[in-house]
Amino acid sequence: MASKLLPLIIPKNFPRWVFPNSYISSISCAAHIQIPHENDQNTSDSTEFESTVRFLKNKLCPDNLITILDSINDLNSAVRVFKWASSQKRFRQTDETYSRIILKLGFAGNLHEMELFLNEMIKVSRPIIEEPFVFLIESFCKNHRLSAALRVFEIMNLGNCRPSILTCNMLLNALVREMSDFQSVLRIYKEMVKAGIVPDVETLNYVIEVLCETDRIDAALDQFRRMNKKGCAPNSRTFKILISGLCTRNRADESMEILEEMFEIGCRLDLEFFNSIIPLLCMVNRFDEAIKLFRMMQDSGLLPDLVVFGTLIECFCESLRLDDAIKLLLEMIETGLIPVEAMYVDIVSGYCKLEKFSDAMVFLDESSVLDVAPYNALLKGYCNVGRFSEANDFLGKMIKRDLCNNLSWNILIGGLCKNGEIEKAFEVLNRMIVSSYIPDDSTYSALIIGCCKVSRYKNALELFHQVCIKDWCLESASYSNLIESLCGSKNILEAAEVVRYMSGKGCSLDTSSFNPLISGLCLMGKVDEAIRLRSFAFWSGTSSSHVTYTTVMLGLCKLNKAKDVLVLLSQMLVEGCTLDGIAYCALINGMCAENRAKDAALFLDQMVSDGFVPNSETLNTLLSCMANRSQLHMVVHSLDKIMSEKGVLSPTLYNIVINGLWKEGQRHEACKFLDRMVEMGWLPDAVTHGLLIGNIARKEMNVVIKAFEGDGVSDKVSNILAEGLEYTNDPILDE
Repeated sequence: MASKLLPLIIPKNFPRWVFPNSYISSISCAAHIQIPHENDQNTSDSTEFESTVRFLKNKLCPDNLITILDSINDLNSAVRVFKWASSQKRFRQTDETYSRIILKLGFAGNLHEMELFLNEMIKVSRPIIEEPFVFLIESFCKNHRLSAALRVFEIMNLGNCRPSILTCNMLLNALVREMSDFQSVLRIYKEMVKAGIVPDVETLNYVIEVLCETDRIDAALDQFRRMNKKGCAPNSRTFKILISGLCTRNRADESMEILEEMFEIGCRLDLEFFNSIIPLLCMVNRFDEAIKLFRMMQDSGLLPDLVVFGTLIECFCESLRLDDAIKLLLEMIETGLIPVEAMYVDIVSGYCKLEKFSDAMVFLDESSVLDVAPYNALLKGYCNVGRFSEANDFLGKMIKRDLCNNLSWNILIGGLCKNGEIEKAFEVLNRMIVSSYIPDDSTYSALIIGCCKVSRYKNALELFHQVCIKDWCLESASYSNLIESLCGSKNILEAAEVVRYMSGKGCSLDTSSFNPLISGLCLMGKVDEAIRLRSFAFWSGTSSSHVTYTTVMLGLCKLNKAKDVLVLLSQMLVEGCTLDGIAYCALINGMCAENRAKDAALFLDQMVSDGFVPNSETLNTLLSCMANRSQLHMVVHSLDKIMSEKGVLSPTLYNIVINGLWKEGQRHEACKFLDRMVEMGWLPDAVTHGLLIGNIARKEMNVVIKAFEGDGVSDKVSNILAEGLEYTNDPILDE
């Protein structure tokens, strides 16, 4: 029967097993193991089972059974055939036949039934030997069935079949490489302890590695310190694991202590250690230690790879040790390695930082460099220091040597544009075209920046329209420069056009460039357009700050579209923007315009709670709105908090508050505000004064006065009320 299943990857040099009644080797046993597809049916096929049984009745032997099991796609059918064979009196299952059905079950993820057959194999096998279990563990590991491999290991241990340290390490290696699962590694380690298996240095290395990878770095260091107690000395891989773990977790100082300890004990280091650790030390700015390791590597007769040479050359160049960098480059060439262009670029860039352009040119000539990138690095060095005449001459030499590309022209054009020399940039552009080089998006990006720098906005916009026709995507800096320039020259709609184009290309804009555009649209009364543009830009990665939202909120309020403010607020909160004082004022004004006094009061409470104080205009709007609806009592608590802010509550606002609270029956609160008003040196207006006096009888007022003067202390509130009673001609009070 043709099999539709995938072949198993198996070990090639596995020893021949010899068992009673067994005539086949482990290699032949594993040669046809198959991993079932996920869509294989698990229901038993009775017809297939019956035909198989008929075939095996007179030909049942381990070899034929294994062949049949390999040919059966359906797992349940294979299990039924295996069990049928076990029930035959003259047949005895072998470790090889058990291994075959166990592999099938393990690959299918049926661990429960797999365990049953494992235990059964242990019972019938005499003597119990390690090889079948090793074969199963190795097969499961190579085929990424680690749960099955782990269970085989545990059952093997329970069956008093002691695994070798090699088997333990093989399983630990698979677990660390594929899962980095600390708990699984711990399970293996515990099983080793139960079986009395003494760990070796590789075992401990796997434990330390999984501890590092699961961010248990201190526990890893503890295991390292205890290695000697377990009879193991750390090796090259131990130090590689620990130094890498510490460096990649910003604990470079501790890694240097481990490195020093490694030097002291004279550990023999391998090639993998040097090739891994030297670049890592350079990355964490431990260059001296990296050089020391590099010399040790050379003394050991080990050949560094290109990454090591490249990293060290880069570090030499960054620290402007160019002689050392060139010396190392020559050493590398002597070993037979061919330098990559990045090495030449690093050295040339170092010369440019020192402004030793002649030395850089000599270096390129003597090195017979044929890559364009190092020459472009030198050209860029000329431009960075404004030596455009020399850059222009050098570009001419590059063209003659056929060591020029589009980037070369763009470097010179870009340098001129950044320096504001737009006319010269266009001259270079003409030469570029005449020399049969085609300007690209980088060319236009540089020219747009140059035009903006000298305020030639129309030229910049014309270049942008050409970009649109070509459907190019510009560099982000050119978009920002163009938008900022157009907004600064009041070309708001044109700037909006640029944002729509760049957003359509998936380019994002910085909020510092985006906010002036939103503000400009709102000032023009195009708030709806600002909202649409904000949403459109959002999907391309342009984030909106609280300034963006506040600007739109204020614009909506001015257009009497306050009901849309809450929708904008919800978007603002979803994007994680926080409200500032201006935003709160916009919200309060909006709620007042919509006659939503309760919501306005809530926003005031939250505003004060966040440490903001409304401006006088907003407060006047709010208090008038609340007073008209007899709801001033809702904001008394917040008003108490902002009373101390000078310039916030004016005499007019005090009168509104006192008048409104008195009408709402909040007489005690009204008196508090009157007291505070007098402390500020202000007197209530005639309306408020008349209200206070006209609605309280003389007898009631005397009670109030006595209440305030009972302790012999004169109170300003009672004084002003008494004064009002004494001089009033109101007939009502004379009754």
